[in-house]
Amino acid sequence: MASTRAATVAAPARTRAKPAPGGGTRPKPKPAARAKPRQRYRSRAGIAWIVAGAVLLAGVVFVNLAVLRLNLRLDSATQERTKLRAQNAALSSQLSSALASPRIQALAHSQDGLVQADPSTIGYIDLSR
Repeated sequence: MASTRAATVAAPARTRAKPAPGGGTRPKPKPAARAKPRQRYRSRAGIAWIVAGAVLLAGVVFVNLAVLRLNLRLDSATQERTKLRAQNAALSSQLSSALASPRIQALAHSQDGLVQADPSTIGYIDLSR
């Protein structure tokens, strides 16, 4: 019995190569070529991104500095404007008081008959007696 079993199990059947769609047999696949590592391309791209980021950050810094300078100029212009307005108010007050004196004197002279006293005739009276 052992001999019959050995005969039936002995040889596996051979498989044939399947024909290619165009006819004939398929060629054996070539061993896959190892891809070259693209380390240079990656490192160049990384350097380019770093440079681009640095340029953008430098641009942001320069814009911030320009805005700071403009704010300083604006602040000094605002202070100067405030000083000029105060000067204008003081000059306007002086002008109104200078224009008011002759008008008041004219009204006092015409309505009440008052005249300006001569500085040499001014004296003091003691009212405590």
